[in-house]
Amino acid sequence: MAANDNWFFTLKLISALGCGLIAGVFFAFSSFVMSALGRIQPAQGIAAMQSINIAVINPVFFAAFLGTAALCCVLGVVSISKWHTPGAPYVLAGCALYIIGTFLVTCVFNVPMNDALATLKPSSAHAAALWTDYLSNWTMWNHVRTVAALAAAASITIGLCYRAPQPARQLPAVHVTQR
Repeated sequence: MAANDNWFFTLKLISALGCGLIAGVFFAFSSFVMSALGRIQPAQGIAAMQSINIAVINPVFFAAFLGTAALCCVLGVVSISKWHTPGAPYVLAGCALYIIGTFLVTCVFNVPMNDALATLKPSSAHAAALWTDYLSNWTMWNHVRTVAALAAAASITIGLCYRAPQPARQLPAVHVTQR
């Protein structure tokens, strides 16, 4: 395998792992975190989510979330330039799923909802009324992000597994002598 192929393989592998990691984070929120927050008093749920939204702004999460988006941008361009490579359409589809379905959905839907929640005083009657809508809408968009990130990981992994057909290997001729 040439150095260029190793680099492309490594880029696909790291991107697939990043997509899977982010899918897992979002899956946790979709499957139990938001449900747990919805079961407690609105003021407590709001305060907890506000705290989560502050804590998520850290180098480790940003490296995984934004780093995967950056890698998918690079990988998408490389996939187009290597369109003749087996699996390139799967890789490009996975990159698009992550960038559009995970990164852009986060920027356009989840982050603005988080910003609006940050302005609320958790104990106010107004906040309690908005909390129900927040839980429903934020979780619905989080489901989209979860599915998109998981589908991206799967698609890039499929593209990673494709290999160019190798020429048939010729076995040495065996001469049988008769006795």
